[in-house]
Amino acid sequence: MSRHKPVIGVPACRRMLDPHYFHIAGEKYLTAIAGASGCIPVIIPALGAAMELEVLLDRLDGLLIPGSPSMVDPQHYDGEPSEPGTLHDPHRDETTLTVIPTAVAAGVPVMAICRGYQEMNVAFGGSLHQKVHETDPFDTHHEDAEQPLESQYGPAHEVRLAQDAILRQITGKDSLTVNSLHHQGVDRLGRGLAVEAVAHDGLIEAFRVADAPTFAVGVQWHPEWRVMENEDSIALFTRFGDAARAYAKDKRHA
Repeated sequence: MSRHKPVIGVPACRRMLDPHYFHIAGEKYLTAIAGASGCIPVIIPALGAAMELEVLLDRLDGLLIPGSPSMVDPQHYDGEPSEPGTLHDPHRDETTLTVIPTAVAAGVPVMAICRGYQEMNVAFGGSLHQKVHETDPFDTHHEDAEQPLESQYGPAHEVRLAQDAILRQITGKDSLTVNSLHHQGVDRLGRGLAVEAVAHDGLIEAFRVADAPTFAVGVQWHPEWRVMENEDSIALFTRFGDAARAYAKDKRHA
């Protein structure tokens, strides 16, 4: 076994589990990193300004920004106030919206999923549709919460890959069939981001940082779900792990 497995940071959500706050991350993201990427996941607490992010990034070989039930606060992209009752996580916002561009600029490999994808867009100056299903010309992209998880995370629709997409190189395909479990979506694409994939209704479903020195890709769907049962998801996590291994090797020989 290699003594130099890359370490991947996973920003946590901050949740009240009575009577205290906890910093937590979804197990499916952690197991996908360990299983499909071949790396070691480490949860990053959502401490915002209290984190010395540059010091933290020196100790990481990659960054995975996971999904979450919470939504990015629209104040971060000059959006209309959220509907009452919308779940927000200001501590996570404060952490991720700073760490994402810092990591990309430092050459740390980054992959973002669902909420993480939306955070990455906002971190680069983009904006979000808060209710895709109420926005023309888009279709409904969220799951039926009354269905079992297997149905919620089942194949939902195709996305078309751009001609120059990294995802096209990774999978060897010009389109992918993906799941769809999101109410929000990309409105204005962030600065320096290039479209990787588009849904049938025109909604941007994946992007990359065009001038990033290494892997920096976000996807709206959930490739971490039963990752080892989907060849496209395996290919994506493997490429992310390869980028982290290359970064870790370069650091050791610097």
